[in-house]
This record gives sequence, C-alpha cells and structure tokens, in this order.
Amino acid sequence: MPENFAPQDRAVDRRAFLARAAALAAAGTVGGAVALPRVAGAFSPDATGPAGHGGGTGRPNPALDRPEAYRRPRPEALADPTELTVAEAAWLIRAGRLSPEELVEAYLTRIGAYDRTYQAFNLVLADAALAAARAAGRQRHSGALHGIPLAIKDNYYTAGVPTTANSYLFRDFVPPFDATAVARLKASGAIVLGKTQMGPLATTRATTPAGIVTTVNAWTPTNPGTDPGGSSTGTATAVAGRLATAGTGTQTGGSITAPSNAQNLTGLKPTMGRVSGNGIIPLSYTRDHPGPLARDARDAAIMLTAMAGEDPADPRSQGLPPVPRLIEAATPVYAGSRVKLRWKTRIGVLPGYATGTSATALARQAFLAELAKISGVTLVDVTLPQEWDRLGGNTFNNIRLPERSEPFMPYLRTDLRGFGVSVTSWLQGALLGGNEFLTGQRAKLLFLERVLDQLFDVCDVVVQTGPVPFDILGLPEIGFPIGFTSAGVPIGTILGGLPYGEERLLSVVAAYQEVTDWHWRRPADPPAPAADARAARGTLAAPAPDESRGRLTAEQVAELTQ
Repeated sequence: MPENFAPQDRAVDRRAFLARAAALAAAGTVGGAVALPRVAGAFSPDATGPAGHGGGTGRPNPALDRPEAYRRPRPEALADPTELTVAEAAWLIRAGRLSPEELVEAYLTRIGAYDRTYQAFNLVLADAALAAARAAGRQRHSGALHGIPLAIKDNYYTAGVPTTANSYLFRDFVPPFDATAVARLKASGAIVLGKTQMGPLATTRATTPAGIVTTVNAWTPTNPGTDPGGSSTGTATAVAGRLATAGTGTQTGGSITAPSNAQNLTGLKPTMGRVSGNGIIPLSYTRDHPGPLARDARDAAIMLTAMAGEDPADPRSQGLPPVPRLIEAATPVYAGSRVKLRWKTRIGVLPGYATGTSATALARQAFLAELAKISGVTLVDVTLPQEWDRLGGNTFNNIRLPERSEPFMPYLRTDLRGFGVSVTSWLQGALLGGNEFLTGQRAKLLFLERVLDQLFDVCDVVVQTGPVPFDILGLPEIGFPIGFTSAGVPIGTILGGLPYGEERLLSVVAAYQEVTDWHWRRPADPPAPAADARAARGTLAAPAPDESRGRLTAEQVAELTQ
C-alpha cells in the first residue's frame, strides 16, 4: 500500500460514501429494502482481505492465521492465562503450550469468583463453553481465534441461547440462529463464554429494564457510581476484569468507544456496514455499528477481521471495499530501534482538545506529545467544519429516534411497560414529525459532506472529543487508553477516520501502544469471599438486582440514552 492515499482516490471514496449515505437514509424509511450503491474499488487499490468469506457461517478465515496474528507472550502474562491478549493466547495454543480447555477453565474460575461483584454477564454458558473448548482441542488449528473465549453482547442473536437485549420485550426470546458476526467468530474457532449485560435495548449503561444499576466499572468495583460506559457495559467489564479475552459490542451513540475509554480498553467502531447487523436487535438502521472491544489494537484487528465482510442478509454490508489487512495494519513497524508509522499520517487536532489543567486535558497533552515523537506522524491543527455544533448537536442527533420507534410501534401501541425505564426516548421517536425527520436526513448529508471536504482535506485521522458526530455520519472510530486520573480511573481518547479507514486508525494506535504501557495495565481484583473462588458451572443467570447500586430514572435515561 502507498504511504498515503492519492488525492483522487480519496475524492472518489468521498463521493461514493456520500452516495451510499443518501441511499441508506432512504432505506431507513422503507425498511431497509433499498439496494445501496457499490463502492468496492473506490478505495486503495491494494486493499485485500476476506470480504464475504464463508458467508458468515462455515469456513475459518485464512487472514486470521497469518504470522502477525500471533504474539509471543510477555513473561509476566505466562503465570495467568486470563492476562493474555488474544494474540498471546493464540501463540500459546498454536504452540501446544496452552489448551483451549485450560483457558476457558481459567476464565470460568474468575467468573465464579468475581462476577457476583462485576455483574458483567446476563448468562454464563459454562458447560457449553467447556464442551466447545474440548472440541477445539481435538480439531485442527484454524487461526488466532481458535479456542479463544469471548463475551457476546446480549443483543447479538445466539442460536438456542436467550437473547434479551436486557429488555422486558425480549426476556423470553431464544433465536433460532446466530447473528452473522457471532457465526463468523465461531467459524473462526472462537468460544462463546456467555451473554453480557447491557443498557436496556442498547440505550444507557447496563441496568435492569427497571433501571436498577447492574454492571460496575472493573476499575472501581465497589463504587457503582463510577461510570463504566454504555451500552456495551458488560462486555467492557468482562474484558477489563479478565472474565473474557475480548468481546463484541454495538455502537449507535458511543456504545463501544465510551465503555472502552472508561475501562482502559481498545474499542473499534468500524464504518457503517463493515460488519453485518443481521441477527442483532436493532436500535437505528442507519447508525448501528457492531464491533469489538479488546485489550489492544492487534486484538481489535483480529476480532474485526473475523467479524467483517459482505453478508447477503444485510444490504448495508454489500458493495463495500474488501476488508483490508487489518492485523498487519495493527502490527507495529520499526525503523532500526525506533517505532514508526506504517503510513505517514496527518493527525488532526480539534480546537481546545488538550486545553486546560484537568486530568483529561493533561493526559491529552501527554498523548499528543508522545504521538509527535513517532516517525511518520504530523500533528495538524484543524478548524471545525461549518455549523459543527449545530449539525452534530441534539436537534439533528435526535433524528435517530424514529428509526428506533418504528419497528416497535405494535408494542408502543399496546403496552408501554414493556420498555421499562427507557420508554421516554421511544415515545419521542414515535412523536417526531416526518418533516423533522426528512430535514434531519438532509442535514446529515450536508454534515457528512462538510466533514469529508473540510476536515479531511487537511488530515487523515482526527482526534475526537466525543463519538456522536462520527456516529451520525457512519465514519469509523477507535477508542483507546491514554492515562489515569489521580483516583486510578482510566482516561481514554478517540480517533476518527475516513470511510473504510479502519486500517489507518489501527496503525496509529498500534504505534502509540508500542511506545506506551497504558493498555497493559489491569485493575486489581475486587473483594470476593473465599467460598466464591470456584469455577462457574452449568448455565448461570445474572444475580438478583441489588437496589443499593442505585437506579436510573426515566428522565435520566432519556438524557443519557445512546
């Protein structure tokens, strides 16, 4: 791949993405039955990858068995398998020095000891995970996810296993098939440990449908008041608390990057359509982005490589550029003894991004200073596109609400109690007028055009102070750790990229993580009675709600909703 995309290639990509965005807006008004314009071939000419591999159900992905998908484990990680990254565990499994069953047992022991405190899981599939691990131990090695235990957000369909989206509406729902992303992960050898807690119907931090707080931040397990991020809360806590090696989330309004930032993880929200939404309980047809939460950039790349690709069941995933070599992009590059970027990259810095003396501002200042030392990085001060605050603000952000309400109108007409404490935003969506919705869709296209033409005219990636603008536009983002507060709570940041620019984002974060150690830090174990230090067995449901953890009101949920 060339060091930078040629200007004409980037221009073609912008036009193609704008055309798709316009068609996607139309598709959202007619149930998603519109064929979207193809953009394959409009990106870098040598992007190669597993687009459409296996149809999502059958064959392992050969891109997961390349040398860069494996990493020799750090010495300090060898004593505890749950400390290993995906790439490190994969190295040991391939070498025959760790069995999938041993890895699953180690995680089940931690779940048995600590998940009563963390409450990361809605459902733990202990026996099924052990059976899958034993089977993996007998099978031919299939790549970096072979035998790796994962946490799956509870809005992803899992065949024969309840998928509730933490909602009254789906409390008895048992899907007959796996979501495409889950099927692809399992085809790549991954093992489902369980389903994770989430904001009800993917709205806020994880609570019960009645608003009682469940999952805590793994870094402050005895303080439920510390925000763990949402709505992919349970996955984040499971990965941060070493109850799973990595996991899946969905993002409509920050639900991957926010919990990743809150819990010292690397979370990747890919471009709209890069991962199929088939078999995921929807929130917004034009804004739902499935993606991974992991411990570092390489692990995020491994996960996305398995999850991504064209799916006949989801028009949003069709006609895209091939999935590039994400794992290679997330592998650090050296010039002699010094880390350098794989591709020279202009990193845009928004006005006021690192201004001030708060812990976050100081961490951002140190982050930019460390980036500037890496060969190939050029920091560029950028100005915000015209009407950034207005077009990315609540008024136009709320055009997402009718998209969530429309599929649920039968429930809204018959029994509002099914929505629990999150009912307000669903009613707001049902009451928003058609004129407002259409005006909002036009504003979205204007916003996207200005971001692509004004912001990305001077940079290749850009720092973000919040996820929402790029969530509105369907552009890729990656959240990752850059420090801690004086109280020991993680501080993260977000980088945003061009359409289908996940590899560029991964390459920057991989280089930064090669020269820093924030991503290697793990939270201390929470207090746990000795009697609980045993492996989970059977199929374990979440414990009864604990009202002492607090409760979100309907008003708070409406304010915080994703």
